[in-house]
Amino acid sequence: MRHARRRIVRRGARLAAVGGLLCGGLMVTHAMASEPSDTSRATESSAQVAADTGAGLVSRLGASRTAGSWIAEDGRPVVAVTDTGAAAEVKRAGARPKVVSHSMQDLKSATETLGSAPRVPGTAWAVDYTKNEVVVQADSTVSATDWSRMTKLADGIGDSVRMQRTQGTFTTRVNGAQAIFSTSGRCSAGFNVSSPQGEFILTAGHCGPEGSIWFSDNSGRQQVGRTVSTAFPGSDFSLIQYDAGKQQAAAGSNIVGIGGGNGVRITGAADPAVGQRVFRSGSTSGLHDGKVTALNATVNYPEGTVTGLVETTVCAEPGDSGGPLFSEGIALGVTSGGNGDCATGGTTFFQPVTKALTALGVTLAGQPQGAAGGATPASPAPSAPASAAASQGAAAGPGSAAPGAVEPVDSTGAGTAETFVTELTDPQNVGPGLLVIAGSIIALVATRFIRTEQDRNAYRRQYSQSWG
Repeated sequence: MRHARRRIVRRGARLAAVGGLLCGGLMVTHAMASEPSDTSRATESSAQVAADTGAGLVSRLGASRTAGSWIAEDGRPVVAVTDTGAAAEVKRAGARPKVVSHSMQDLKSATETLGSAPRVPGTAWAVDYTKNEVVVQADSTVSATDWSRMTKLADGIGDSVRMQRTQGTFTTRVNGAQAIFSTSGRCSAGFNVSSPQGEFILTAGHCGPEGSIWFSDNSGRQQVGRTVSTAFPGSDFSLIQYDAGKQQAAAGSNIVGIGGGNGVRITGAADPAVGQRVFRSGSTSGLHDGKVTALNATVNYPEGTVTGLVETTVCAEPGDSGGPLFSEGIALGVTSGGNGDCATGGTTFFQPVTKALTALGVTLAGQPQGAAGGATPASPAPSAPASAAASQGAAAGPGSAAPGAVEPVDSTGAGTAETFVTELTDPQNVGPGLLVIAGSIIALVATRFIRTEQDRNAYRRQYSQSWG
């Protein structure tokens, strides 16, 4: 009875996590969607319009008169400015100004000073536009001596830097997922991508070096492909090439599964905005959402330093590495690492997808070959078009649904997903250590499953018009 109960709980959690299968067969296990489809966004979402407005003002006014932009709780763009003249111009453009003490030049100088100091594993820093400061975080592994040394460095920079101790440890998120498996660890696939050379999976670079072989089961019976390119540390992305016949370019290959046999069509790639609501799904922790808190973050993982990351409040856990971050039908990033978990919360960092696509010379599945950064050609980042069909929430078959609309996964994808679930729940594929789970761990897994279902239901309620 106890073993049967364990198997049911484990199967439930895995079923929730398997929503990341793409129709073409890719396990995009971090499939999280934020795809509003109300009538106000016939061409662009309000978040995209706000991001464009703020970014345009920052570019026009310059780094000496501004200090970043973000999306406020009411959806309006806010621009940090250093003088009243700039504030007046921001108002005329329809945005909200916030006069601050430090310009972007000041904040960038502070981060450069931090980056030039001796590296301390377990630390991270990013510019908080909303508070006009650089926030330096140190996890529990940072010694008192290193903390004291970094505090002195921050004091020398000035009041533009704030030091903050944080719980847990900053780690990459490899172990413990049932998504894609190799001798290097366990990760989650991100997005289907392609080039003239073939079809690939985009995932995190720390998941494994070039030559790593990946399987869809932890017994190594179903090979998916091999890592052909990787960037870590420095950046955090890699490319897994599908084995011949494992993946074909198809109309449904750009659909990210969100569980329950449904998926969301990804129509382009862009960079996120501070304050933007974003979603991700992990093969370990399921579907979760949060907000972007900073861009161009630096994290000193034990394995090395990664720069240019997106900092968010979305939780993640070991095994969630590599999975997709997206919002409103637009791919934003792949999961890198962070601290905390989905029971207590934490900070998670993402590799921007646009940088990875450009560096690797690939485009998102379903996008024209040669499209810059995989973005929708007709719309510059961070904007992407969304047709009126999406506004009316039309659910259609793969290949015909509007960008961002929820639609059923086709029969091929559903069959693949079922096969994948069968493999994951096969007792022969579970290591003996996993068969001995304490009651408290069972309760934790059950709680996570319940919370995942709550997140999915919240998504369904919020965007009910687009739910087929």
